[in-house]
Amino acid sequence: MVDITPLIPGNRQRIERYGASGFTITGTVWPSSVLVRPTQTQAWAVNSLADLTLDSLAPVLTGDIDVLLLGCGTEIGLVPPALRKAVRDRGVVLEPMDTGAACRTYNVLLAEDRRVGAALIAVTAASR
Repeated sequence: MVDITPLIPGNRQRIERYGASGFTITGTVWPSSVLVRPTQTQAWAVNSLADLTLDSLAPVLTGDIDVLLLGCGTEIGLVPPALRKAVRDRGVVLEPMDTGAACRTYNVLLAEDRRVGAALIAVTAASR
């Protein structure tokens, strides 16, 4: 059997689990939405796309990422064009997808040593 788990350096924030109980990131349980950068994770007070603003994304738009994966919950949502442009004007490409896909994609890009971040709306928060 071949292990296909991405090899991620130990000093990186690896998303290990997501679901109704939140996220497990590098051994730490986060019960709600989170912002994840390669070296740091923090709680995020966004529970739906309606809460999403440029200010809410500011902590993850720090210049050390080129791609921001937006986990929209259980389904892909539409990001207002003005917000997408404002993020792009900061040199970051915003990629919305469901939260599960964002978690998996983040880990793959991180294993490739890409400059990636994730803004993940918790599945439980998005389904309210």
